[in-house]
Amino acid sequence: MAAGAAGTTVLNAVTYLDMAVRGRAASSTPDQTVDALADATGQQIPGKRSVRDNRRTALGALAGIGNGVAVGVLASLARSSGVRLPSAVGAVATGAAAMALTDGTTTALGVGDPRDWTGRDWVSDAVPHLAYGAAVQAVVEAIPVTGDQARRKASGGLTVRSLLLGVATGCRSSLGMGAPALTNPAGGAVRKIGALSAIGGELYADKLAAAPERTSAQGLPLRFASAAAGAGALSARQDMNAAVPILAGLVGAAAGSFGGLGWRRWAGARVPDWQAAVIEDGVALALALAATLPGRTRPRPVLTSV
Repeated sequence: MAAGAAGTTVLNAVTYLDMAVRGRAASSTPDQTVDALADATGQQIPGKRSVRDNRRTALGALAGIGNGVAVGVLASLARSSGVRLPSAVGAVATGAAAMALTDGTTTALGVGDPRDWTGRDWVSDAVPHLAYGAAVQAVVEAIPVTGDQARRKASGGLTVRSLLLGVATGCRSSLGMGAPALTNPAGGAVRKIGALSAIGGELYADKLAAAPERTSAQGLPLRFASAAAGAGALSARQDMNAAVPILAGLVGAAAGSFGGLGWRRWAGARVPDWQAAVIEDGVALALALAATLPGRTRPRPVLTSV
C-alpha cells in the first residue's frame, strides 16, 4: 500500500506539472468512466447539475487512487513471491501494468479507444505512468523481504517447466495453481483436495456448451494469472528468482490458449467436440505433470580414502 500510495502521488504530480507547463485542461476520462460504470451497474449518481458533477469528479479521482494503490500492492506481492526484476525493467513493467489496467477498463466500458490516440496522447499517458512505476519500484526495493538473499537465478529447467505449465494452463486454467499444489510434497491435504476439485470441475465444465471462449475478456486474464501464480510456486520450491519463469509461464499460457482454441476448432469439424476436448484434457494434464512432478534426487557418491 505504501508503494501504491507513493506511486500515485508521483503520477498525480507529473500529470499536474504537465497541465501547468502545457496549459492543457484536465482529462474528462475519469468522469466518463464513472458514468459508464454507473450505466453498466444500473446505478445513478445522486444530485443535480453541479452537485452531480462534483461527485463524478470525486469518484473518478478515488477510482484512480484505488487503481494506483492496488497495482502497488500487486507489485509488492510479486516481489514477496520471488520476482526480482532490475530496477529499470521493474519500473517499466509496473508502469505498463497500471497503464494497461486503466486503459483496458476504459476501453472495455467504451469510454475511449487507444487505437485512436495521437502521439501526444500516448506521451501524456505513458510518462506519468512510467514515473508511477519508478516510484513503486523504489519503494518495494527498499522494503526488506524475508529470504530475499536466498533467491538464486532461475535455471533453464525451471524456465522450461514454467513454459510447459503455462501451455497446460492455457488449455485448462485451473492447472496453473492446481498442479503445483497437487504435486508439492509439502502441501497440505486440504489444499490438494481443493486443487483436485477445481481441476475436476473445469474438466467437466469445459464440455458444456455454455463454457465461455478461453480467449475472451473473461477467460484469458484468468489463464494468465493462473500461469503466473503456478510459475511463482515452482520458483518458490527451489528458492529461485521467479521473474523469468513467470514470463515463460505467460508466454506458454498465450500459446496454450490460442493453440488449444485452434485445435478445438480444427478437430471439432472432424470429430465430436467432446472427443477433441478429452484429447486436449490428456495433453494438458500430461504437460502439467511433466512440469510440476518433483524430480528424483540422485544420491551423491561417497568418497572414501584408501
